[in-house]
Amino acid sequence: MAMQRTHSVGGATGLESLEMGAARIRVDDKRIINCRADLNQLVPFKYKWAWQKYLDACANHWMPNEINMAADIALWKDPNGLTEDERMLIKRNLGFFSTADSLVANNLVLALYRHITNPECRQYLLRQAFEEALHTHAYQHVIQSLGMDEAEVFNMYREVPAVARKAAWSLPYTQSLGDPHFQTGTPETDRRLLRDLIAFYVVFEGIFFYVGFAQVLSMGRRNKMTGTSEQFQYILRDESMHLNFGIDVINQIKIENPHLWTEDFKQEAIAMIREGVDLEYQYAQDTMPRGILGMNAEMFKDYLQFIANRRCAQIGLAQQYPGAANPFPWMSEMMDLKKEKNFFETRVIEYQTGGALNWED
Repeated sequence: MAMQRTHSVGGATGLESLEMGAARIRVDDKRIINCRADLNQLVPFKYKWAWQKYLDACANHWMPNEINMAADIALWKDPNGLTEDERMLIKRNLGFFSTADSLVANNLVLALYRHITNPECRQYLLRQAFEEALHTHAYQHVIQSLGMDEAEVFNMYREVPAVARKAAWSLPYTQSLGDPHFQTGTPETDRRLLRDLIAFYVVFEGIFFYVGFAQVLSMGRRNKMTGTSEQFQYILRDESMHLNFGIDVINQIKIENPHLWTEDFKQEAIAMIREGVDLEYQYAQDTMPRGILGMNAEMFKDYLQFIANRRCAQIGLAQQYPGAANPFPWMSEMMDLKKEKNFFETRVIEYQTGGALNWED
C-alpha cells in the first residue's frame, strides 16, 4: 500500500510515493535547506530555538486598532501642530514601511518558505508572515486615521528617490528566491540562497528599517504623534525577533554547509552590508535635511555604522567601522524591556522578548 507525502529536495516541493512502514524520521535527518526528510513531521524537534521563537512571537500578539490615535489625529489636523520637516518625516517613513513590509511578506510566502526545508523554521515563518501583514495593517491604519492621501503614500517607493533606492537595491536579491525555476542543492545555488538571506534579513530588515524606527520613536519621546510611535514600538520589537531568527538561520546554514562560507563570499557579504549602510545614510539625509528632534543625519551615520558592526559580528564577519558608537542608546530599551509602563503613558504592556542563539561567543 502506498500513500502520498510532501517531499522537498533542493527547494522543490512535490509529491512522491511512500511505502507504508517506512522508517520514522530521526532528528538528525532534519536540515535547514536541502532536507530529504519528511518536512511535514514537526517533531522530534532539532532546531528548538526556532520553535521557541514561534512560541514567543505568539505570546507577543497585538493589533493596530488597540492603540489610541486620537492625539495624533488632533495634532496632524492642527496647522501649527507639527513643522513641515516633521510632517515630511512621518509621511516618508510611512511610505517606505507600508510597502517594505508588504515586500517582506511576499518574499516569505512566495519564496523563502519554499527553500527552508525544516518544519520548525517554517512554523516561525508562517507566524512572521502574519506579523508582516499586521505591520502593513498598522501603517494603513495610521495613514487612514490621519486622513493622508493613501495613493501618494503607498506609491512613494516608486516616486520618491529616497524610498525607491532601498526598494530597488533589494529586488535583485529577492528575484532568485521568487524564481519558480530556482532550486537549491548545488554549491552555487546554496550560496546564492545564503547571499539572498543575508540581503533579506541582515541588510533589508537589519539596517534599512532602523533610521525610520529611530526617527518616529524619537517623536514619541517628545510627546508628538504618540499613537503612531506606539505602533512603531510594537513593530520594532517584532522586527527585532525576525532579525534574530534570520541570523540564526544564516548561521545554522553555515554550520551545516561550511563549504559555502568562503573568503570570496565573506567579502561579497561585507560589500552588501556596506552598500546597505550607504543607502540608509542617504535615506537619513533625504528624510532629515535639517536637524530636528535632537537628531541630524551625521548622528545616523554613526548609528548605522554601529548597527553594521553588530550585524557583521552576528554572522561571523569582521567589523567594518572601528570605534563606531551608538548615539541613540534609548533604542535598545525599546527592544529589550520585557514589561514597562509604556512611555506614552497609555497603558501597561506585557511584551516578551524572544531568546536568541548567541553567535558572538
